[in-house]
Amino acid sequence: MNQLKDIDTQVEHFLKGVSDIISKKELAAKLKLAKKEKRPLKIKLGVDASASDIHLGTAVPLNKLRQFQDLGHEAVFLIGDFTGMIGDPSGCLKTRKSLTRDQVEKNAKVLKEQIFKILDPKKTEVVYNSSWCDKMNFSEVIKLASHYTVAQLLERNDFEKRYKTNQAIGLHEFLYPLIQGYDSVVLKSDVEICGTDQRFNCLVGRAFQEAYGQEPQVIIMMPILEGMGTKEKMSKSLDNYIGITESAESMFAKVMSITDEQVYNYFLLCTKLTENEIKEVIKKLEGKPKELKEELALEIASIYHSKSVAKKAKEIFNIKHGKKLRTNNLSKKETIEVLKKIAKKVVVKASEFKESKIWICSLMKLINAAASTSDARRAISQGAVKLNGEAVKDVNLEVSKDKKEFLLQSGKRHVFYVKIK
Repeated sequence: MNQLKDIDTQVEHFLKGVSDIISKKELAAKLKLAKKEKRPLKIKLGVDASASDIHLGTAVPLNKLRQFQDLGHEAVFLIGDFTGMIGDPSGCLKTRKSLTRDQVEKNAKVLKEQIFKILDPKKTEVVYNSSWCDKMNFSEVIKLASHYTVAQLLERNDFEKRYKTNQAIGLHEFLYPLIQGYDSVVLKSDVEICGTDQRFNCLVGRAFQEAYGQEPQVIIMMPILEGMGTKEKMSKSLDNYIGITESAESMFAKVMSITDEQVYNYFLLCTKLTENEIKEVIKKLEGKPKELKEELALEIASIYHSKSVAKKAKEIFNIKHGKKLRTNNLSKKETIEVLKKIAKKVVVKASEFKESKIWICSLMKLINAAASTSDARRAISQGAVKLNGEAVKDVNLEVSKDKKEFLLQSGKRHVFYVKIK
């Protein structure tokens, strides 16, 4: 079942990037028993359907779930469509607005599609907590609530702060962690993966499993990924996120905008490299922060696209930021399309063309691609001028107005998209 035979080696493998675990000893014991009984562990990850698109921050626990899945364990992805209507009070200083069933179902549909950019669809069980919560009657809810006290709920930091500052706490918010905890009972999960902000909710799951006569789940808590260039949590609402369905070009550019201090954590939490491999990359590119960030951007873009597409994204980024174009990863057509995006748009009147043609050097001076016709001659003789991607070798070349639209390059940075009217 497992490629990593040794239990201690497996535990260390699963602890990559982990912020906290309750507990390492219990995880080792569960792995040992599962090996003895020749069965997989059931690994649970729950995500409320209160938002749709998955970004690199929400992908962090998904990547951890995939690690367990790759070593033969049972991955259960729980979509909180019922809890999503309540709204998770974690980290909130006021009551969250409840979502409608239609909103939650719409979000759940997108979630189910996007998780398979990370998880193996053939080895993933997707469940919805509405499938059991909708069936619970009021007496069952009361029985569930009897297993936890108000005092225990008020130990939660956000509830405690709101209570002390006379901020309203809805009774439905008290029910949220109870419902999430009950999910673990229904699923009989061996391990629950979560963000550090879900610690309290997962501990309720452990308590409920014991109350219902089950072995308590191990909790693996992943750190909260900072948004690009900020100290804030990666979030769509803060517009500091990198979506996993974004184009490779967009993804590469956004990774390049993170701070140097964020690079290691992004390597650790957003790539498939081991800690030793990450250290080797950092050592190899020591003193070259830009190159290191490019390596990171390539790794991340390759995960959600492919290596070839990621390399093209790098080429596009380099073109846009004035680096010398290396066309080994781009076709001529692709190169021209990229250059069109970054070119300065110039309109030339047809009246500037004498006898339907204009001397290339005069044209370059006209559109400010050269300071003078002699500068234009010099640039052409040095091989620095291209017309629609082809090097201009003849300084006496005349451009016909019949071209209507064309791309003219002069050097690394000066790119013009010329329209004749």
